[in-house]
Order: sequence, then C-alpha cells, then structure tokens
Amino acid sequence: MRLWYGGDYNPEQWSEEVWAEDVALMRRAGVTLVTVGVFSWSRLEPSEGRYTFGWLDRVLDLLADGGIGVDLAVPTASPPPWFSLAHPDALTVTRDGVRLTHGSRDTYCVSAPAYREASSRITRALSERYRDHPALAMWHVHNEYGTPCHCDHAAAAFRAWLRKRYGGLDALNDAWTTAFWGQHYSDWAQITPPRATQYLPNPAQALDFRRFVSDEMLAHFAEQRDLLREATPGVPVTTNYVLAGWACVDHWKWSREVDLVAIDDYPSGQGMAAAEQTAFAADLARSWAGGRPWLLMEQATGYVLGPRTSPKEPGEIARHSLQHVARGSKGAMFFQWRASRGGAEQWHPGMVPHTGPDSRVFREICALGEALKRVPAPLDGPLDGPPVVEAEVAILWDEEAWWAVQGPGLPSAEIDYLAAAEQAHRVLWRQGLAACFAHPSHDLSAYRAVLVPSLYLISDEAARNLAAYVEGGGTLVVSFFSGIADEHPRIRLGGYPGALREILGIRVEEFRPLADAIELPEFGRATVWSEVVHLDGAETVARYPGGGPAVTCHRLGGGTAWYVSTRLDDPGYARVLAHAGLAGSGTPGVEVVRQRDRIFAINHTEDEQPVPVDGTDLITGKPVDGRLDPGGYVVVPL
Repeated sequence: MRLWYGGDYNPEQWSEEVWAEDVALMRRAGVTLVTVGVFSWSRLEPSEGRYTFGWLDRVLDLLADGGIGVDLAVPTASPPPWFSLAHPDALTVTRDGVRLTHGSRDTYCVSAPAYREASSRITRALSERYRDHPALAMWHVHNEYGTPCHCDHAAAAFRAWLRKRYGGLDALNDAWTTAFWGQHYSDWAQITPPRATQYLPNPAQALDFRRFVSDEMLAHFAEQRDLLREATPGVPVTTNYVLAGWACVDHWKWSREVDLVAIDDYPSGQGMAAAEQTAFAADLARSWAGGRPWLLMEQATGYVLGPRTSPKEPGEIARHSLQHVARGSKGAMFFQWRASRGGAEQWHPGMVPHTGPDSRVFREICALGEALKRVPAPLDGPLDGPPVVEAEVAILWDEEAWWAVQGPGLPSAEIDYLAAAEQAHRVLWRQGLAACFAHPSHDLSAYRAVLVPSLYLISDEAARNLAAYVEGGGTLVVSFFSGIADEHPRIRLGGYPGALREILGIRVEEFRPLADAIELPEFGRATVWSEVVHLDGAETVARYPGGGPAVTCHRLGGGTAWYVSTRLDDPGYARVLAHAGLAGSGTPGVEVVRQRDRIFAINHTEDEQPVPVDGTDLITGKPVDGRLDPGGYVVVPL
C-alpha cells in the first residue's frame, strides 16, 4: 500500500476553472489523498434541509478520475449562518457569560440539541449520497475537537454527567471538597459549569468540567461515526487531534473510538527545536494508537507562529514529514493544498503557495511526493504483534494531570506539565534513545525505564502500578510536583510526594519555589523549584547549596526509583538519566528510527554525520555508506 500524501482541499474557495489545474498539479506532486469539505457546511446546506451537492459531485468526480482518494469530511466544526440565526441558544457561551456570534469556526455548543440534530442530519445526507463514490477512502468527522461551552445546555449535560459519575450529591461534595468556602450543594440544580467567579474557582469542579467536555464531544463524534459506519461499513472513520492546552480531549480514551488515530502537528519552534517537537508529537500519536500505524493529518509547509508565518528552511518539509512516517504515520498530509487568497487564515502556508507552482515550496512538495512513492506504508500487523517502532523507555502522559496543573491556585505559575514531558522526550531524542508514551495505569513491564514528568495528579491504582513496576525490576525517574494529589484533585496528606513517597523512599516537608537559579554540583543549573527533602530509605545523589538532598535514588525490590526535586536544565536532566542507566550513543541532531522492516535516518544538522546504517536507500536507490549529507535522509530496508 502507498503512503497517503496530500492535504486539506477547499475547492469552494476557488472558481471551477482552477479545479482542473488543481488535479493536474496534484498528480504532478504525487498526491494520493485529499481532505474535502471540512468547512463546507454552508455550501452543502445553504438553508435547513436544502442540499446543494452538485459542486461537490463535480469535485469528487474530478479527483476520482485523477486517481486521488478523498478523506470526506463531516463539516460540523463550522455551522452555517442560517443555523446560528435559527438557534442562537446553540452558540458558544464563554466562562464570562458572553454569548459569541457567528463569524469564526467552532461557534457552537456541543450539548445543544439543535446542534446535535443538525450534525446528524448533514452526516446522514453526506453518507447516503457518497457511500458508493469511487473516490471515498475515509471519513473525517469535525475538526480539532476541543472547544468548551458554558451555556445552560452545557450546564444541564454537565449535571447529568456528574450524576452518572458520582451517583449522589454526598459523593460529589466529598470529591469537590465543597466544605471549603461554603460551596456545599444540596440540589443538582445548583451546579453549573465553572463560570467566571469572584476569585479562585473550585479546582475539582474545573477538572471535572474538562473531563465532561471531552466525554460530551466524544459522544458527538460517536453519533456521527455510527451513522457513517452504518452507511459505509469498512470505510475508516477518524477525526484530527490537536495537541494544545485549550483542547479538552482525553486522547487515550478517544483513541479507542476512532478507526485511525490522526493528528495535526504545528511545532512552535524553529530549526532543531521544531525537529524535536515533531518527534514528540509523532511519538505521542503512535502511543495513542497503541503502537499501530496512524496518520499525520495536518502540518504546514512553513512555521505557523500566532499571527505571523515564516518559511521552513529548504529540506525541512521533507525531514519533518519523514519524522512522522518513520514513527508509523501512514502518510504526510498538510493544511492546506492551495494557500487562500482571503479569510482568517489567508497567511497560513499551503502546498501551492500564493506565488503558485513556480516556487521553491511547490518544488519541494513535488520532490517529497516522488520520495514517498518509494517508501511503502508501515506494516499494520496483528494487534497483538510487535509495534511499528519498539521503545525501551516510556514517558507517562496523562491529559487529566495536565489539566489539573493548568488549574487555579497552584504554588507556582511556572509549573508546566507539557514542558516537563517535552524535556524528558527531548533529552532521550538527542541521545538516540527511542521513546513512547504510556498512561500511568498501563502495563509498564516491557520498559526498562519509565520517566514521570511532574505528574501532579495520580490515582491510588496508578500509584500501585508504579510500585509494582519498580519492585519488578524497573527504573523509575520522577520529576518534582508528582504524586501530590488524587484524581479529584485533593492533596495527599502526610508529606509530599504523596502517593509516591514509599516508592521514592523520601518525604518532602516543604516546597520552596526559586526566584533565582542555583547550581547543583555535577548537575548544573536548577530553576523554578526546590524542596526540603528528608530521606526515608533513599540515598542522596546531589545536594542543594544548603546541603539538603536535591536528587535521590531508592532501591525497591528489584528496581530503582530516582527523584529530581527541582527543574534541571537539559544537560543536568541528561546526567540524572545517565546515573539511572539511560545514556545513549546517538549523535545530537541525527535521528535513527528502526521500524519492523526498515530504518529511517535523518540528519537535521548542517554537517555531514555518521549513521549506523548500511544498505540501499529506498528513495534514491543508492548505497548508504554509513554517512549522511547535511540535511540528508535515507530509508534502508532491513
């Protein structure tokens, strides 16, 4: 099977004269799949129940004649103007109580009955019309789920969700610690979403609301998915994940419901930082997919940095794409095919830029398409077989813990769960150590080491899982502000780090956030955080300038548990990992990823580099002699 290659195609933005040129350019670029219709609801259903499918018929026929498959979208992320006028109660309400108006995307309440009905109606109409179309390769529901609403519809659905979760008000009051500030609830009707309030909101209420939003949006996805499966059994149904702090999506749970995990990846860094972030996102996607193939649904041909856009350096489009393919993506897709002339994202880069096909970007797009023709799609294999990429090290990833750290009233505003997870992955990546991500409740026995980056929130069950992992011979490396609270989130009493004290063999008496950087002998610069640590079976590996333990090691059963009570810079964190037996032999900036049947080697540096690869490059057909050109890449079969 060939890799999927292409991007979001929005023909409704262009005259029909451009469509034929688009298909010809797609064929020239080696495009095999395009996503169509993501934001087309107003063109497909210009008024309630009246459909204008003629233009989409012609587009899909053109694509089918050109041998290009279609990931056909259900356009529920952007309701049409007539819907917003007819159902103003279905428009988003912010936590400040402001009802938004039509004019952007994602202006809806996923709990509004009218929105749910309209979503299913357009889904059913699309599935019935295009169920047998030869271009149909996949269904794409919605776009980048994650936007919450605080309206009365959301409040009613939230209360129903809470009743199911807690059963009764006594359990909810206990979980939310409503005895504080007189918040005790005596009737379900008193409970609302965490709207704007005088001072700090209840952190348990805020966390439960994000859990609810994830489940409510997943229910919306499942409704459309089931309609599509009924009409087109065997055609995969997916949606595109976005890794962002605002997105209320529990990706572990969602990944059990989609037929194919698909992600959007827009790194915020540039140069080497972008390569590191790309690898992070791709490893997350592979992990959410359970180690099976997945799909890079969106990326950009340039960097998208807030309101401004800058180009990627020559070769980065291919290198970033191959990073994803190396980690199991079934292809490389972009947003979007042709850069828009107008609209809110008119400066978002495209595969065909504003300057047209006579451009460096489009030439690189064509070269990448030609290269991907020579790289087979990753082997699916049985679900109980080996993963696409094997990793010896796991990094714990828990969206709920991330949400909790984003909550109000923490002892430092600089505690950053995502940054801690990115650092753990980045340090491994620079040393050539393959990593994946795991949930704290997953079976961890296959990994020789597990890294725990500032996992503030942890359940009793997950804590027992980590203890069993260490006792069974595993190596655990825990960063500060982990194990502090239970899942509600209530602080675990008796000393920090709460649920992990016995595993780590320490007791933390006091947190002492740092105003200025300090130096730890051997481990270098430390910032943001420090702690008063007492040993309870552990040994001191590094001390603070005042003499107290800063980094510790505890032998438990057949394994060891390390604790880092401050934020170290990357070299210092790497030294901790080296002490824990995680010292790689890779060359910084040179990426080598081994799949079941081939090896990818990518040189992100500006110098020629050695690589432990010999054979014949699938892309060029030339022998690989153990060296890579500056910015070069090879794919060698095993």
